[in-house]
Amino acid sequence: MLSSVVELLRCPQCHAPLLHRPPGAGDGRGGEALECPAGHSYPVVGGVPRFVETENYADSFGFQWNRFRKTQLDSVTGQPISRARFERFTGWSAEMLAGKLVLDVGCGAGRFAEVALALGATVVALDYSTAVDACYANLGAHPRLTVLQADIYTMPFRPEAFDFVYCLGVLQHTPDVARAFHALPRLVKSGGQLAVDLYPKLPLNLFWPKYWLRPLTKRISKPRLFGIVERMAPKLLPLSDLLRRIPFTRGRLRYLVPVVNYRGVFPLTDAQLREWAVLDTFDMLSPAFDSPQSAGTLRRWFEEAGLRNVTVERVGFLVGRGTKA
Repeated sequence: MLSSVVELLRCPQCHAPLLHRPPGAGDGRGGEALECPAGHSYPVVGGVPRFVETENYADSFGFQWNRFRKTQLDSVTGQPISRARFERFTGWSAEMLAGKLVLDVGCGAGRFAEVALALGATVVALDYSTAVDACYANLGAHPRLTVLQADIYTMPFRPEAFDFVYCLGVLQHTPDVARAFHALPRLVKSGGQLAVDLYPKLPLNLFWPKYWLRPLTKRISKPRLFGIVERMAPKLLPLSDLLRRIPFTRGRLRYLVPVVNYRGVFPLTDAQLREWAVLDTFDMLSPAFDSPQSAGTLRRWFEEAGLRNVTVERVGFLVGRGTKA
């Protein structure tokens, strides 16, 4: 709830504390908002404080998560897919998170926020896109959740506000990945932990059709691209399945077909496989930015930020974890 985290908030322009002006304040200054003493004001629309313009480079994510609001929620699939990724990538348990303040940077529709809440955390979920509306619609009634729309480069919090910070599926889609990463450690309390993931930078990426197609697809309007993906993904899945079954290839030949195929990866129904295929194929072709990183680069960023007990590993994604000294 917003009232429980106002004391953590700072104006992204002047860094002064923010005060909550409730709806119907009767002061003639408009609706619900957050304001600083210098007069900077940020509206609260649909239950979500807005620190950025609605349209920005992350529009594709707002489009996809409002269209597929519930697709990847464990509570909807009936499978602990998001929970397994969250626990594997962060290394955090219910014993660690219960009663702690956690920041979800790039929350999307709230798939990982749902997990963190279930593990007992108080969660602030932030996204640059209008995906915050999907997250709020999914989880906004939860008493331990606050949802904000804000920019990773100018997040509206006082330093060292959070016990745990995670950023999953996000950093590679920012204009300056190093700068985006370095915005995270300053928000972690002393002794707190940070976990991130990234697409790995691999020589084989040169052969992945995703990177042949993206120079074109990222320039197509999002509704038009979605229409193309929605028509093509179900037709490409059988070919992907065929390549996946070729012996001695570990199923990797399926990557030669530009469709995301989770058959044999997640225990989804055929209908869910088709829905996830459309969602994640659009997700891989539509973002304005897609910048994989090497393990050495990610480790260097953690060390530059003064984090200790750093681990960097490949788990499909490139995963990094560290503790604030």
